[in-house]
Amino acid sequence: MNDVLLERIAQALERLAPAPADTPDFARASAYVWHADPDRVEPVRNVSRQDISLLIGIDRARDTLLENTQRFAVGLPANNALLWGARGMGKSSLVKSVHAHVHASHEELKLIEVHREDLPSIGRCLAYLRASPHRFILFCDDLSFSQDDAHYKSLKAVLDGGIEGRPDNVLFYATSNRRHLMPRDMIENERSSAISPSEAVEEKVSLSDRFGLWLGFHPCTQDEYLQMIRGYCDAHGVEIGDDVLRADAIEWQATRGSRSGRVAWQFFTDLAGRHGVSLRD
Repeated sequence: MNDVLLERIAQALERLAPAPADTPDFARASAYVWHADPDRVEPVRNVSRQDISLLIGIDRARDTLLENTQRFAVGLPANNALLWGARGMGKSSLVKSVHAHVHASHEELKLIEVHREDLPSIGRCLAYLRASPHRFILFCDDLSFSQDDAHYKSLKAVLDGGIEGRPDNVLFYATSNRRHLMPRDMIENERSSAISPSEAVEEKVSLSDRFGLWLGFHPCTQDEYLQMIRGYCDAHGVEIGDDVLRADAIEWQATRGSRSGRVAWQFFTDLAGRHGVSLRD
């Protein structure tokens, strides 16, 4: 009787377990989004990105990330990368543009976006990708953690790989406004209130140390801001004189109270609309 009962329990648990994920066809697209429950990757037909030549003022970060990605694409050792710093300065744009540039000559390199709320499923994602002949960049945009957030523990599976190790065909790129992925006031608060201050935040702060590459992004100068807009104009065929462009662009930045790559693109979007120019990828 006990054996029969155990068999029924085992069958019930098997029915409750999620069905094995279908093997995806990674030839369908160059970029995907990972979804959990059920585990799957969804192809992205049209990726929102700029040509790498249009990213102005981030030359060092661009060259470093490009070289790292090219090495990974051909099977050489490469580092996980954390792109951190000023808002709107092209961190996520750089990841997508670098991938597109390298993918043009290495079609087996795929970009998979992982949403922050799906980080607890990252271990299953690694198992999902491990047996594939393709190479993957897992990309998490705007990564940060709050006081009681335990998602950072799941991320260690990607950065350290646990006992099994990170798959050789997987690399992780993340962007964040914070160098240590958590607010500075939260770090100071935990240090001041903990019995052992040095240990209170060590686990969370040390997460950023697990990225081999730290690429910092800083506010752009006015000349770089204007160069960005001129580059967009030339690429999309918007004809406007330098003096008029300069005056309008500076007025736009003044109304926004900031100057960045994002503000430059927002101004250009308005400019293209006023000139009747449709934007093309």
